Amino acid sequence: MATQHTSSALPTPARSAAYPMAKPGYGKRSAPDQRPRTRDDFALLPTRERYVAGFVDHLPEGAAMSVKTLAKQLPLYGQQAISTALNALSVAGHLRRVRCPVVGAGDETRWVFRTFWSRTARDNEWWNTYLATEQATLAAALEPEASALDTAPPPWAPAEDPPPAPEGPDTKQAPEPAAVPQQRTPARAPDTEPAPPAPAAGPATPHTAGASPAYLALARLGRDDHRLTLSADDCAALEALAAEWLARGVSVDYLTSALAAGLPAKVDSPVGFLRRRLNDKVPPRLPTAGSPSPGAPAPARRLLVECTDCGRPGPPQALPDGLCRLCRTTHSGAAENSPRPAEIADVKAHMTNLRDLLKPV
Repeated sequence: MATQHTSSALPTPARSAAYPMAKPGYGKRSAPDQRPRTRDDFALLPTRERYVAGFVDHLPEGAAMSVKTLAKQLPLYGQQAISTALNALSVAGHLRRVRCPVVGAGDETRWVFRTFWSRTARDNEWWNTYLATEQATLAAALEPEASALDTAPPPWAPAEDPPPAPEGPDTKQAPEPAAVPQQRTPARAPDTEPAPPAPAAGPATPHTAGASPAYLALARLGRDDHRLTLSADDCAALEALAAEWLARGVSVDYLTSALAAGLPAKVDSPVGFLRRRLNDKVPPRLPTAGSPSPGAPAPARRLLVECTDCGRPGPPQALPDGLCRLCRTTHSGAAENSPRPAEIADVKAHMTNLRDLLKPV
């Protein structure tokens, strides 16, 4: 007669249809080349780790992987138990937490946090090789973006004139199109606004044809705060001082923020007040964004592994098993000192015997 063996593992909980997803670029990301899903997956893990691993394995790509979110979906265990289980899954080779840089505005770098998951247990060498490939892919993806940032014209730059059409007997001169404001991606809407039109009376000034970013920044001050309202002549008079700030590597937002910070309750002469601030608060000279100094190395765009327990970042080679040295030592000590199932059963039997002896006769 055949004997039926039943698994002692807890059944994998059904995933809620409303399981929270992480923001785009964050959350769970499955590693490649995994074995097909079977009933014997995670069979060598303890019961709690099998339970958590089975749940994580069925989550979709991009699912939120924070300890708090998982604890809300797994009512059998609290946050501390889930955190300990994730540490064990990291040591077993199923999990790595990674932070990847993405290019932001200018030199700003934002970090995207991902949790790489593998149903098939992997050793440290496999994870290091895979994450090195991911880093190379990331660097290749960042190079075109960086070159586009270096070569793209600033939002305030006028459009280049098209090349003249060749003249000949079979060509006709196309009529000039009407002047249309240059359309750019609105990274900062105030910077792309055209200069205020000059009054109808009087000769046209150079600023009516194409305003510089310094002139536009001064004209923008009055719209943000009426105490700093300037006339067209005032903007022209202060334009050279404001342009000196931009030439030192600061942005237009930095310029306007510095001029409008800490205003008194009343400004009797905005042009005099701003002239004094432009002279007194001129910043030190810095390299212009997008044009690094010669010989300066390009900023490193590295993929970093986070310690699954404490979150300390580092290169993959420095975090074997996905844990930093301190957490790995703590985890190893806890595993060695943890009681065996037989010892737990003996303690429970001893406590039951003591309770029986303390019962009144």
